[in-house]
Amino acid sequence: MKISQKIEQSLQEDKVWWSFEYFPPRTAQGLQNLLDRIERMRALGPEFIDITWNAGGRTSDLTSEMVKTCQGLIGIETCMHLTCTNMPKEKVDIALREAKQHGCRNVLALRGDPPAGKEEWEAVEGGFMHGIDLVRHIRKHYGDYFDIAVAGFPQFQLLPPAERDLEMKYLKEKIDAGVNFIFTQMFYDVEIFIDWVKAVRAAGITIPIVPGIAPIQTWNGFMRATSLAKTVIPQSFLDALEPYKNDDEKVRAIGTKLVADMCRRILEEDLGIRGLHFYTMNLEKATKMLLEELNLVPRVETIKPLPWRQSLTPSRRQETIRPIFWANRTKSYISRTENWDEYPNGRFGDSRSPAYGELDGYGVWIKQTKEDAIKLWGHPTTLSDIASLFSRFCTQGLSALPWSDQAPSKETSVISAQLARMNEMGFLTINSQPAVNGVRSDDKIHGWGPSNGFVYQKAYLEFFVNPILLGLLLKHIERDSNITYYVINNRGDLKTNTHSDGPNAVTWGVFPGKEIVQPTIVEAISFMAWKDEAYELGQQWAQIYEEGSPSRKLISELMETSSLVNVVHNDFQDPEAIFKPFFLAGEEYLALKAASPIVNGINGH
Repeated sequence: MKISQKIEQSLQEDKVWWSFEYFPPRTAQGLQNLLDRIERMRALGPEFIDITWNAGGRTSDLTSEMVKTCQGLIGIETCMHLTCTNMPKEKVDIALREAKQHGCRNVLALRGDPPAGKEEWEAVEGGFMHGIDLVRHIRKHYGDYFDIAVAGFPQFQLLPPAERDLEMKYLKEKIDAGVNFIFTQMFYDVEIFIDWVKAVRAAGITIPIVPGIAPIQTWNGFMRATSLAKTVIPQSFLDALEPYKNDDEKVRAIGTKLVADMCRRILEEDLGIRGLHFYTMNLEKATKMLLEELNLVPRVETIKPLPWRQSLTPSRRQETIRPIFWANRTKSYISRTENWDEYPNGRFGDSRSPAYGELDGYGVWIKQTKEDAIKLWGHPTTLSDIASLFSRFCTQGLSALPWSDQAPSKETSVISAQLARMNEMGFLTINSQPAVNGVRSDDKIHGWGPSNGFVYQKAYLEFFVNPILLGLLLKHIERDSNITYYVINNRGDLKTNTHSDGPNAVTWGVFPGKEIVQPTIVEAISFMAWKDEAYELGQQWAQIYEEGSPSRKLISELMETSSLVNVVHNDFQDPEAIFKPFFLAGEEYLALKAASPIVNGINGH
């Protein structure tokens, strides 16, 4: 069924409706769990869902498969994103033909972002230059079979008048080419949204506008997402959320009320809007809490093959027995036995989680513009220049690195001197956490989670390193049985000293009335997936500089020749233990360089 028909029906019945967006995960288990989650969230009553199309089209086949599964097996109306990026007309037609075969009647047509590794967007040979070209192509070859949506950007209302009017002209041209409705980018300033809607209507655009609503999951996630999208945050949101930024449950609860108030305002205004589109980020709890706050969760009766909700994940597909004690507490049982992907400030997600992947499902990008990046990082021409940048970041002398969009967290200050020394020795750190042995959950630096709890951490370090220094380090690491590590290069060759295939929990909390919460893990599959992103960010840093320039060559070669390493010290009672092998190896390396000045190149020799 077309979405425009659903919207019209809801208007006639004066019924508020809602829908969910998901993105294709990066791992096979993540995909299975996402399909399981979509089936579960179907009970929340969405009118439809939509599936994103990754930047560069890298997950296009997966998008098509998800549309097929959601339409045919789960039985929920699905809208397919389709972009022009890396898509010649032949691939576009294959995607549209398959969508039609799967019963999909709705397409969100986008130009898309530049493909991975590219600085500027450019059309592929035989492809489309603009979103309007894609709209015209769909209409020409498929008539009115598909409902076509395009994106709308409320913050264009803040542009200078001439630029704002030009963007409105472009939007009107797309609508006139055959668009049925508009999805908006996420926003938190409802006044900007209302003004934009009124401007859209004044421009003669009458098709439905569907506001994009992003639930607030965590403080760090909220700040990162709004920073990347340059979304205006009302001061009232910051005032309400920031005092609780170390308590993700509290942030989620307050954020739910703030976003719910925004939704109520939209629905109450005379805008003709009766629907809300939730950007779920493949997560469940925050969206469900928001619907409950809005009293929009319907009672849904489902036919079940067992007296409790059956899970379709690989590990639980054959499950046929559960303790009777939870017969009337199914929700509690599911929550207590689910994956570790919903809670709280994790540095690594569980690769089994459907939320594992990029921040927004649209690709990996350095936050800074070229001008901002050069202002931040200058033009490094030696490895010492690069090491200095990393060291300055650790000591609060630099506000960002390609791998860190924001300034270091408070807990980094606890080990900033050690990190600075490591970087000066050649271990280029991109992630870390200190050991913590049972501090209160309301601790100003390390605390998280509910009140009256205690939190723990194993010391963790992640860094790029050259082959010679890595060899020296591993010699010392192997002497400490409490250390586990993973080493990987940009080709994906993995080395480790751990004999377990399972995850290593590096953060955990003990709270009243709860089982032990283990939100942050390190394990091989996640690390291998993260590797792609880590090296890609380094290459994007290199591409900021002119082709053939010393800076570009230096950083690019650094990414080609360095290994990415993570190290966990499992004795969380000794906060200094993790650093000892690094300092020993570093001193040996410095002595080696002093004795043989040739040991200064990218490869360390």
